[in-house]
Amino acid sequence: MNLRLILTASLSIAILAVFLGLGKWQLDRLQWKQDVLADIEARIGADPVDLPAQPDPARDKYLPVKVTGTMGNETLRVLVSSRDAGAGYRLISALTTSDGAVLIDRGFIRVADTMPARPAGEITVEGNLHWPDDRNNATPDNQPTDNIWFARDIGQMAAALSTRPILITARQTTPPEAAITPMPVTSAGIPNDHLEYAMTWFLMAATWVMMTGFALWRMKRRTRDTRIPRND
Repeated sequence: MNLRLILTASLSIAILAVFLGLGKWQLDRLQWKQDVLADIEARIGADPVDLPAQPDPARDKYLPVKVTGTMGNETLRVLVSSRDAGAGYRLISALTTSDGAVLIDRGFIRVADTMPARPAGEITVEGNLHWPDDRNNATPDNQPTDNIWFARDIGQMAAALSTRPILITARQTTPPEAAITPMPVTSAGIPNDHLEYAMTWFLMAATWVMMTGFALWRMKRRTRDTRIPRND
């Protein structure tokens, strides 16, 4: 075998090893992400506890809590879309507790639905602490003065409703709010694309093998043809 074939084969094997290594790395990341999501789901579904005095976004993310208080009169409507119900609003209200007022994400209503009245008297909310990231490059700015909201900005909402900058996404309320569909915290929105990435790298590896095999076959054939003497 000539030097050119050896160099081409060696380089191709090295590149193939890179593709396979990246695919294996993505599979390892997939297993890691599945473990993380399982831990998050277990944390979300744990028994609720009292609201910490000073919730921390890193330490208390998804922490299940139970609070009791009275609901404020004003409700913020955040425009969202539900896969099953279509366009609608998340309803954000203030709940005044013995430790101060906090934000409650009460759940979802459709755009055409009538705004439900606030619960009378005390209400108990079981849900999860959440620091949502609803914004992307296409999200318009909130307009708090006009009560027009496109993202749950905890700081802006807390200022608008005069609460602590704490958001609890309701899982259930007692007594229940029949006109509102809860949209509890889940791990469904956390991206996990590592399997697709792994398959992409393995597909590239398979394609590289075919391309390399064809190239080596052509090079070998060309070398053989040059060695065959012509009969003039």
